[in-house]
Amino acid sequence: MSYEEIQADDTSEISRDSAMKLATKISGTFFLEDTGLYIDSLQGFPGPYSSFVAKKLGNAGILKLLEGKDRQARFVTVITLFHNGQFHQFKGTLEGTISSGQRGTEGFGFDPIFVPVGGDRTLAEMTTYEKNRISHRSRALELLVPFLLRMNQ
Repeated sequence: MSYEEIQADDTSEISRDSAMKLATKISGTFFLEDTGLYIDSLQGFPGPYSSFVAKKLGNAGILKLLEGKDRQARFVTVITLFHNGQFHQFKGTLEGTISSGQRGTEGFGFDPIFVPVGGDRTLAEMTTYEKNRISHRSRALELLVPFLLRMNQ
C-alpha cells in the first residue's frame, strides 16, 4: 500500500506516523515495522535512511565512510501495532560492529557487513535460522507476540 513516509531521525517516529496514515486506509488490526542501522561514529547515520543509503552507497560506501573510524553500530526495528484505535510500539535492538569487509551471501541489505556483539560472523554468514534467533526484528516480535496473546485472553 503506498503512502508518503515522513523523513525523520527516529525509527519509532517513522513507524508510528506510517501506522497513523495507514489506520485511515485499513479497517481493523494491523502492524508494520521500520528498521534502521545506526552507526555511532557517523552520529547514527544512516539510521532511518538505511534503505535509501543501501541503494545509493551500498555496503562498499559504508565501509569507505568508516575507514579509520569506530565501527560500533546497532540495528533497530520498531513494530507499530494498531488495534482498537490505539497504537502500541515494540522495539528490538541488535548491537554489533561493522566489519572491515563484506562477508557472506545470506540475508540482504547491510547483513554482509554487520557482526553481532559476541560473534565473529556477519549476519550474511549465518543461516536464516541463526540470524532469526538473534535479530532486531525477532527481538521486536518477542515483545509483540506476548502482547497479542494477552489481548486475546
